[in-house]
Amino acid sequence: MAQIQQRLNFYALLSRVTMHECDEALMKTILENDELLEMLPNLAAEKAAILNEPKTYIEQVLNVDFTNLFLLHLTPYESFFKREDGMMNTGGSNPVVQFYEEYHFQIDLVKARTVAADHIGCEMEFMHVLVDSQRKAEENNDTESAKELLGIQKRFMQEHLLSWAPLFLNQVKAEAETAFYSDFADLAMDFLFADYETINETL
Repeated sequence: MAQIQQRLNFYALLSRVTMHECDEALMKTILENDELLEMLPNLAAEKAAILNEPKTYIEQVLNVDFTNLFLLHLTPYESFFKREDGMMNTGGSNPVVQFYEEYHFQIDLVKARTVAADHIGCEMEFMHVLVDSQRKAEENNDTESAKELLGIQKRFMQEHLLSWAPLFLNQVKAEAETAFYSDFADLAMDFLFADYETINETL
């Protein structure tokens, strides 16, 4: 169960980091996690400076970078990357929305502060929900349901998340002005590919 809890934690963290600005509570959680910091080496190197004035760093540096990366300069939506016209699909015909609906998953776009359900943070959250359902199935010794949920995760990653997220994350890596978002782009890419391998091996 340790592995599945780790997967849950990563999807929750990546969804949070890509959908909303960082706050002091999140920064404190990250900087106090030595195991996580090993995967965020550039951020770890800035730990002391950040802890010296966390509020100033977050408000004047980090959240400016978030705005540039996720709201102004880059487009964190699957349809933007996959449609030939480079437009976002914000309606019910969006294939990601149809996938969500097939498994009764709904995103509150207002609360998530996104204009479409194929935002990278929404897709990470969907994977988190699927993994959590798998965890519950395994706790109930329902191996058939757990295997079925792994199959759904694999299909979603093949058809959606892995088909575009690495391209977007490479853009984040190239454009990031902070170690925080540069490191998280690397972490997200490494985790997604590793998790896909984990799913395949388990199946």
